[in-house]
Amino acid sequence: METATDQLLLINKPVGWTSFDVVNKLRYKLKIKKIGHAGTLDPLATGLLILCTGKMTKRIDEFQAQEKEYTGKFIIGQSTPSHDLETEVSEVKNISAISEAEIIQASKKFLGTIQQIPPLHSAIKVDGKRAYKLARKGKELELKPREVKITAFDIVEIKKPAVSFRIVCSKGTYIRSIARDFGNALGVGAYLTELCRTRIGEFNLKDAQTIDEISPTLQS
Repeated sequence: METATDQLLLINKPVGWTSFDVVNKLRYKLKIKKIGHAGTLDPLATGLLILCTGKMTKRIDEFQAQEKEYTGKFIIGQSTPSHDLETEVSEVKNISAISEAEIIQASKKFLGTIQQIPPLHSAIKVDGKRAYKLARKGKELELKPREVKITAFDIVEIKKPAVSFRIVCSKGTYIRSIARDFGNALGVGAYLTELCRTRIGEFNLKDAQTIDEISPTLQS
């Protein structure tokens, strides 16, 4: 029998928080021990984070496996080691010759099932250690490609060097890797400067609450 503590919570994660930060905050606020999230968002990303409490934690894998939708912004002609704002720009290239048609055409190359190499600055474990910790120490790493599916990659707006996008993808897709590979496809590099998760399966960001809006007492 489910109780008031066996719930699914839709949270609008603020920028600067890790997914674990959100779990810890709500564990303390709701005074419940059994709580977890269904799919990590990077600290610099915002948007939909699903949290499960009590018996609902048994369904975390189910929610993690669902299709994701993101909106965000790439900066083309510039690259960073982490492919986002976590690290400083390390390379700059001239983008004056890059046309809007080329940008749109490059996005189409990623549709369908593709092989994607995760970013070195990721939580993937290499020999028992997190890849991002090794990358920060300057260690040479070689991560294996993974099969992911990109259902939609829409270019929403182009204001060079900024390119706004909407992406619908499968579990395990790294948008930072898309930024890297999209920049490589254009021949000028790119990095991710904004990211918001707007949907997980049938759950939408518009239905999410902020951390402050969650009541300390869950209702059944």
